Amino acid sequence: MDKRSTNNEKWWKRAVIYQIYPRSFADSNGDGIGDLQGIISKLDYLEELGIDAVWLSPVCKSPQDDNGYDISDYQDIDPMFGSLADMEQLIQEAKKHHIRIILDLVLNHSSDEHFWFQEAKKDRDNPYHDYYVWRDGKEGELPNGMRAVFGGAAWEWVPEVQQYYFHQFSVKQPDLNWENPKLRREIYDMINWWVGKGVGGFRLDVIDQIAKEPDRQITNNGPRLHEYLRELSRETFQKADLVTVGEAWGATTELAKLYSNPDNSELSMVFQFEHICLDQIAGKEKWDLAPLPFLKLKEVFARWQTQLCGKGWNSLFWNNHDLPRIVSRWGNDKEYRAESAKMLAILLHGLQGTPYIYQGEELGMTNVQYEMEDYKDIETLNLYRERVEKGYEKSDIMRSIHAKSRDNARTPMQWNDSKNAGFSDGEPWLKVNPNYMEINAANQTADADSVFHCYKKLIQLRKEYAVFTDGVFELLLAEDENLFAYTRTNASQQLLVVCNFYGKTVPCGLKQADASMRLLISNYKDADQMMNLRPYEARMYIKE
Repeated sequence: MDKRSTNNEKWWKRAVIYQIYPRSFADSNGDGIGDLQGIISKLDYLEELGIDAVWLSPVCKSPQDDNGYDISDYQDIDPMFGSLADMEQLIQEAKKHHIRIILDLVLNHSSDEHFWFQEAKKDRDNPYHDYYVWRDGKEGELPNGMRAVFGGAAWEWVPEVQQYYFHQFSVKQPDLNWENPKLRREIYDMINWWVGKGVGGFRLDVIDQIAKEPDRQITNNGPRLHEYLRELSRETFQKADLVTVGEAWGATTELAKLYSNPDNSELSMVFQFEHICLDQIAGKEKWDLAPLPFLKLKEVFARWQTQLCGKGWNSLFWNNHDLPRIVSRWGNDKEYRAESAKMLAILLHGLQGTPYIYQGEELGMTNVQYEMEDYKDIETLNLYRERVEKGYEKSDIMRSIHAKSRDNARTPMQWNDSKNAGFSDGEPWLKVNPNYMEINAANQTADADSVFHCYKKLIQLRKEYAVFTDGVFELLLAEDENLFAYTRTNASQQLLVVCNFYGKTVPCGLKQADASMRLLISNYKDADQMMNLRPYEARMYIKE
């Protein structure tokens, strides 16, 4: 193993990463939109929590058709967030707080307002035309029946060139053509430019889709995917001490071993979503709700823990900017909100991988139930329109939106109980969750028994005990319908984690922790026995 790989292991395998959705984190200028100076103003809070790096959802220049995942200039900052100078200041100030900045890069597609696409659609002989995916055809006769993720056809007609371009997402997000080596070189030069600015790594949006073959209706995991990723890594990531994480909705454990091979040939780790997709009707959309199959959840986690051990590296997460709040999803956001939020944290942070905390998760922030006119997310708006047209009952549509809308995660960060939760002096771009009076950072940083302090303690434990990084996982009580229990064991330490996943008291099913095991953390103050576990009770023990 080379020195660079060793250095990587010394930080990102023991790190905890915090995701910020900049638009909703902290507004410094009163325009209702979070910004880079707002993030700078909260670095003390992030350092107190103890995180090692911040992943910023996209801040590059963008028309904001998909909240920044449609980039029009990869080497500039969108004015709503500030300037390039603000970004340079954030990188430097974060370093003083021992925090690295991770940028969100969207390399599968650009905005249709990017210079490349503006040139590409002028004529077929333009040198930028081949930076995108085009197919010949006649207007009104689509190349094939592929659908875009956000609804509608995945093809859009351009009269100037008498061709269709391919877009897996919004019509304003044309897919980039990775088969073109000139495009790839432009991307590598851009990434190296950011590395020169001092960023600590990159999160790569839907990176498993860059090798699409639309003629064969292949989007994920195209034949040349890992060839492209190895070249990308060789030309950029391997030249610095970076963390890189690829979003890969279609990843399996075998594919993840390629993405996150310990030889450092591709990426540091992968975001995979198998556990996240369990509470929907099989073969249907995420909006088609189904009860969580708890035993399957345990099986999925156990498989990823055991099959990647020593052969790859996983990301650990419950939440992100695209997902509903986990305490409202698989916890109890009412009478057991704090207990279930802590339980879910303890369960996840004891696993092998790099944990990600999404802004507000460390406070137990919850979903919202807005009326339709208050939603902003393009996916949510399209879903509502399409299902109304198909004759769905509006109450059923709203039930799905309340459960799964991406705006659940995007409500402004709840800093205190002042106006707009302390997020902004102006009118927030998205309504604040009304429960901010009870759930906010000011309350929780002052309360040693809060969800915040549970997360802070878990981050400290990960840095203190090597077993969090290298311990081998074993699932216990695999068939228990209520308890999620496991051990992590290395040569000198063993963790035991026991979590009651539901809201009723149940027998433990494990022998009481013997005298050699010490309680590290729990979510009830009087956790002195293991005969029964109370609603959402979680305990973590260590044996040394």
